[in-house]
Amino acid sequence: MATGTVKWFNETKGFGFITPDGGGADLFAHFSEIQGSGFKTLKDGQKVSFEVKQGPKGLQASGIRPE
Repeated sequence: MATGTVKWFNETKGFGFITPDGGGADLFAHFSEIQGSGFKTLKDGQKVSFEVKQGPKGLQASGIRPE
């Protein structure tokens, strides 16, 4: 499981980007991939763990777990 930091996340649109700790391009993050119950959102600068998968427009974060 990879780790990273939320670069930005738009609650209204339900998506944002995560900067991986290991370097490389920022990863797309969609609210549907956030683990947990209730309102699913992320905060700028928040540490997260995640898997990386191929999405329709490139690599994206999957199974996002806020730390």
